[in-house]
Amino acid sequence: MNVRDKTLSKSLQVLTLGISTAFLAITYPLIAQETQSEPQTINIDGSSTVYPITKEIVEDYQASREEPVNIEVDFSGTSGGFDKFCRGETEINNASRPIQLDEMAACKEAGVAYIELPVAFDALTVVVNPANDWLDTITTEELAQIWSPDAEGKITRWNQIRPSFPDQPLNLYAPGKDSGTFDYFTEAIVGEAGASRDDVTTSEDDDVLVQGVSQDPNALGYFGLAYYEQQANKMKSVAIDSGEGAVLPSVETVEQATYQPLARPLFVYVNAAAARKNEALVRLTEFYLENAPEVVGKVGYVPLPDEAYQINEVTFYRGEVGTVFDGQSQFNVTIPELLRKQARF
Repeated sequence: MNVRDKTLSKSLQVLTLGISTAFLAITYPLIAQETQSEPQTINIDGSSTVYPITKEIVEDYQASREEPVNIEVDFSGTSGGFDKFCRGETEINNASRPIQLDEMAACKEAGVAYIELPVAFDALTVVVNPANDWLDTITTEELAQIWSPDAEGKITRWNQIRPSFPDQPLNLYAPGKDSGTFDYFTEAIVGEAGASRDDVTTSEDDDVLVQGVSQDPNALGYFGLAYYEQQANKMKSVAIDSGEGAVLPSVETVEQATYQPLARPLFVYVNAAAARKNEALVRLTEFYLENAPEVVGKVGYVPLPDEAYQINEVTFYRGEVGTVFDGQSQFNVTIPELLRKQARF
């Protein structure tokens, strides 16, 4: 039984969670109504954080088919991906933060309607080199002190953070400015999206950051949990203390809502008009939602509860467009709160 056949029965399960009875009125007015018979291309771009999930799912999808579909998967960062998506150049945008107001305006101006589908939770992970034997925990205030634009050229040595730290260079590694991870971290820690010192080694490719931290004994960096989990032997994660005690990033601390404010939902955004015409896009999205729980855990992120993916199925096949995040990141969002947001229709 495919996702489309299961959606109505699953929406009944959703109702038992106290979610609006609007889900019972399931129709499919928007999806694949104008399907074309010729081969369709699917272009996917955006977040390097979400990239491992989407890449794995696309590979599994291609392996499940007798004939592969022409699917291109790349990453240019969440912001860079939205630039392309809102120009109609891609059918799916991976995003490590919700769509922002300027991106919403760009999509509206170009006539690009989008379907927002949360697919996982991440624990944005602060890391150091394994040779670092002085830093196990760090406060959000210290992170703000380090990464603030005012720190550029001034806080350049470890002992400027705490006198007990060694008098050694402080070398910083971070995602580039087109990254949703950069946006989220700077807003959550510094207080303003994009507010960061510039004397930092940056890359839109998280593997480059992993390599930098793993080779530099004086490194301090941050990126998504999966990139740490995949190469944990090359780095050390740092526990974050936001005032309630130090907490390490993990599946358990995200599920328990104790890893704050650096736990966050991850998304894919689907071009609604393309889904009306491109049957391959519909089938890939079906496959994505069916297989996300297993793949998300496999690559190192936190799967959502089953009901979250069920809500996604209903949202997608009703062609419900828009965002529940009002064009901005929202911090300290827990998995239950995300479910309540999803149930907006």
